[in-house]
Amino acid sequence: MGNAAPLVHTAIAIAGVVLLILRAKVNPALALVLGAVYLGLAGGLGPERTVATISKGFGDLMAEVGLLIVFGVLLGTLLSSLGAIEKLVAVLLRLLGPKRLPYSFAVTMGTVLQSIFADVLLVMTAPIARSLGRKIGPYGTARMAAAMALGVEVGIALSVPGIGALALAGLLDIPLGVMLVYGFPVAAVTIVLALFLFSALSKRGLWNAERDEVDEAVADVPEPVPATAAASTSTGAGTPTQAAATETEAEAKTEAGTPAGSTPPPAPASPPLALSLAPLLLALVMIATGAFAEIAGWTSPVVGFLGDPVIGLLTGLVGACLVARKCLPQGAVGESFNQGFRTSGQILVLTGVGGSLAAVVEKAGLGDIVKDSFSASTWAPLALVWVIAAVLHMAIGSVTTSAITAAGILAPVAPGLDVPPVLIALAAGAGSLFAIHATSNTFWLLQTLMGQTTRGTLKTCTLTVSGASVIALLLVQALSFVM
Repeated sequence: MGNAAPLVHTAIAIAGVVLLILRAKVNPALALVLGAVYLGLAGGLGPERTVATISKGFGDLMAEVGLLIVFGVLLGTLLSSLGAIEKLVAVLLRLLGPKRLPYSFAVTMGTVLQSIFADVLLVMTAPIARSLGRKIGPYGTARMAAAMALGVEVGIALSVPGIGALALAGLLDIPLGVMLVYGFPVAAVTIVLALFLFSALSKRGLWNAERDEVDEAVADVPEPVPATAAASTSTGAGTPTQAAATETEAEAKTEAGTPAGSTPPPAPASPPLALSLAPLLLALVMIATGAFAEIAGWTSPVVGFLGDPVIGLLTGLVGACLVARKCLPQGAVGESFNQGFRTSGQILVLTGVGGSLAAVVEKAGLGDIVKDSFSASTWAPLALVWVIAAVLHMAIGSVTTSAITAAGILAPVAPGLDVPPVLIALAAGAGSLFAIHATSNTFWLLQTLMGQTTRGTLKTCTLTVSGASVIALLLVQALSFVM
């Protein structure tokens, strides 16, 4: 196969990973490791060097983003336990009015609330979105469903602290502050433009409520959990049955330990919104300050320390713990941490093995071949990254996995392409958003939670997020002309 051998073996490895995930129902993390093993052996690394490269790739990426993922997920679980989402939506509705609510709702989900795990975020916001959708005029429910899809998926791929954005930054050795500074506005503008297009098309006949909505499904959707009952949601309990069981158990314990005729102690007061969000906002401000200082060339030990993403997220996490301990029932913080550890463990493994595959791709020599196939122009590499991520997403169905795999393939090439690595990361994130469909958990969650038919979900989720994928690529290409 000559010089093309690394390219052929890489293609076989990726195809094998896709088949293992789809056909054999193998866990994505295990499939990625098997793909890396094949590529290392077929690429001539030998058994010992293959294992060493896989282990080193895993460890190197964990050193970059491991603590960031754990701190971010833990901060998100505490934020959801504090009941910040319901209050935030109420504030947005009061300040911006129902007409602009879908836009503010989607941008908030795609930026500030990205520290909350995607499935939990969908379950918590769906009842609010469904209820408000009936109040914002024609196609309100459809617009809120599209806003949820855009907020969750675009945020994961492009906006720090979204899991995909964190992994991409680690794989391509991008300072997290730089990823935040560029990814945050790209994600926000992408969401607004994609939602505007969906709203315009809906008014021109795209949305048919009789065929795209299922009224019967609405009754099965859980109602919003009050902030005072946030402790029951800190473990991911999102259904009325789970919440009721938790409340019943708590009542039984209270009755067992409270003398007859006495008044049980009052529940801790729910914190105001500003206090609930303050730890997260502080963390983001610290990270962004460090990034701007680096871009401006301002070096200072104090700024370097406080602007480090690990210190920023750690500060936010400590602040959230203090708020939660004061405002939530006893034991709620421990429950939130247990849920956060379970969630972050899965994400860490998947992210780490993505780093393993990237390391093997680099050692196999794919970088030189791909680099030689490009001209010096910027748009071609970015378009290729987008295409690779889009194809992988259509096959695998996971935004995070496809973005990580695409970036891993191109990571060895990035230094020689005369393209800022942050643009490669954003292009990979944009491509991973293309054609979200029936292989995605988000697709089915949105269909059930928002009372849509499959036909309707194809419009609010697949069509809308695919449009966002193309819009994001165009924005990244535009950035390449000025960077």
